[in-house]
Amino acid sequence: MSAEERAALVLGATGLVGGALLNQLLDSSSFSPVAALLRRPSGRNHPRLIERVTDFNNLDAIDLPPFATVFCALGTTIKVAGSPEAFRRIDYELPLRLARWARGRGARHFLLVSSVGADPKSSNAYLRVKGELERDLAALDYPAVDIFQPSVLLGPRTGFRPAEWISKVALQAVPFLLVGPLRKYRAIRAQDVAAAMLAASHSPAPGRRRHLFDEILNLAARAK
Repeated sequence: MSAEERAALVLGATGLVGGALLNQLLDSSSFSPVAALLRRPSGRNHPRLIERVTDFNNLDAIDLPPFATVFCALGTTIKVAGSPEAFRRIDYELPLRLARWARGRGARHFLLVSSVGADPKSSNAYLRVKGELERDLAALDYPAVDIFQPSVLLGPRTGFRPAEWISKVALQAVPFLLVGPLRKYRAIRAQDVAAAMLAASHSPAPGRRRHLFDEILNLAARAK
């Protein structure tokens, strides 16, 4: 395996899934080095971690070794972003620009955290933006793309989000009602999504794949 194939880039490493993923990447020996683009230092200290603090305005000025694999866990909510326009910049424009930039640097495998129900034709603004990103990512000609579509994520957060908390409590209380085609809406641990991404990165077969609740859990079990 070449040095490029052993290097990985993490986007969104300070978020719920991204933080869990970065920990798992550093705990394993799958990738070395592991680079992370951040708006502010994470405070981590690890011999295989390369952090680059950036405002994302001048990507070509960022000094990084070549990498083949990109993990993208960038994301927010409309409420946290402050407006639908700000949300779109964070959840669509920035990930797509970074994906395009990474492909230009030779990246071949892109792994994205999206959302169950993502659809570019959805009447829901959140799901529409997620769907648009999935759609337009396909046009970047990555040899391998894995898209993870979890429902509500379980795990410690730094801020309280009332609507998300209500959804989390409801989905945890009645999982027995979410059976058959509704299983994909079950709440899932961010740690499991991260583990699934790591497992999928080990087999970057050509093609574009979507992973829902059951597929995510199966991949996470494989990682363990």
